[in-house]
Amino acid sequence: MGNCFDAPVKAESPVCTSVPSSGNSKSTSKDVPSSFSVKTNESFPSTPKSEGEILSSSNLKVFTFNELRSATRNFRPDSLLGEGGFGSVFKGWIDEHGLGASRPGMGIVIAVKKLNPEGYQGHKEWLAEVNYLGQLHHPNLVRLIGYCAEDDHRLLVYEFMQKGSLENHLFRKGSQPLSWAIRIKVGVGAAKGLAFLHNAERQVIYRDFKASNILLDSNFNAKLSDFGLAKDGPTGDNTHVSTRVMGTYGYAAPEYVATGRLTVKSDVYSFGVVLLELLSGRRAVEKNKPGIEQNLVEWARPYLSDKRKLYLVMDTRLEGQYSMKGAHKAATLALQCLNSEAKHRPVMTEVLETLEQLQNVKEMAKYSQPERSGQKQSGANVNTGHSHFNHRNANHLPTGLPRAGASPLNSYQRSPKARVN
Repeated sequence: MGNCFDAPVKAESPVCTSVPSSGNSKSTSKDVPSSFSVKTNESFPSTPKSEGEILSSSNLKVFTFNELRSATRNFRPDSLLGEGGFGSVFKGWIDEHGLGASRPGMGIVIAVKKLNPEGYQGHKEWLAEVNYLGQLHHPNLVRLIGYCAEDDHRLLVYEFMQKGSLENHLFRKGSQPLSWAIRIKVGVGAAKGLAFLHNAERQVIYRDFKASNILLDSNFNAKLSDFGLAKDGPTGDNTHVSTRVMGTYGYAAPEYVATGRLTVKSDVYSFGVVLLELLSGRRAVEKNKPGIEQNLVEWARPYLSDKRKLYLVMDTRLEGQYSMKGAHKAATLALQCLNSEAKHRPVMTEVLETLEQLQNVKEMAKYSQPERSGQKQSGANVNTGHSHFNHRNANHLPTGLPRAGASPLNSYQRSPKARVN
């Protein structure tokens, strides 16, 4: 999808599994794929508009295949940004006035997503991208510039996002760790995007909110990308949308996985998972961890409400450079979003308000000493006068406790989704 990454990595194959009979059924990360498509007994609603109606009402630039081939220098390997379930993403250049192909380094930088006809994501998801991003415009949604639907070719043209995905910055080995302020900034931007979708004239449920779908511009402003799984929200007296269950394990709300009933609160749960990833620097699912540690939510949940144990969750790469008061508020918010009862989760406008308070209050930017029994203060910060916890010393973590932010990441990992029929 318009992500900007260093090298291609092929996505894993999606796997289908049966829907649990009740919300009490549990799966371990050892026997589930990273992404899934699950059939339910409920009907799968058809696309409300025809392809012709969607394309004609999109207000997008219609590119020819030759234009995009020229813009990407014939899809040369050195223009390849990455690969995923959809196909390949290439870097290109177009003229800023007529939007025609331009020489490399001249005009507007774009990301061109080219559908692989044999890929896991098909024409229907390509059309969904055009449908939603052709109609919805917001600073925290990635901009879709145009598309190509010529013969068997299906391509999408996006704005180029200089900093790539949040996933890369959090998990890729050797990446520069994000500061506390930037993590909150990213959370605020992503929350703005979701809140906009949930409060649009016709409500939109994103359905695949995760770190790899949050793209960052040169100033770390977050924008939501990849609308292939987005769905219109319930209308009239309906409380939910009944749909085939699709998404990414570790991020999908448990009630949605169990029943196929989709609401905006499903997105809120997914936001809680990403917020927890921002705090911990750990992936939602890590199969190389032992037991319960494979699932970030289940492992971290007991620590999130305990100020004295919250440091066990916090990313060690932050090196204590965060406000414990702010971290506790963010952890409390994550817990609320991850509530097993959807009705008890906050709405995204409330989530956004809380995060903006963390961003705006000066106290949140100060460093403070995490409350640990028996732990002496490691020193004082000369700039603020507030003592902070020195995470650089590995001896501060008891033996056997997992360390955050240690797993490597493929430079481009697009979690595939099975094709919608």
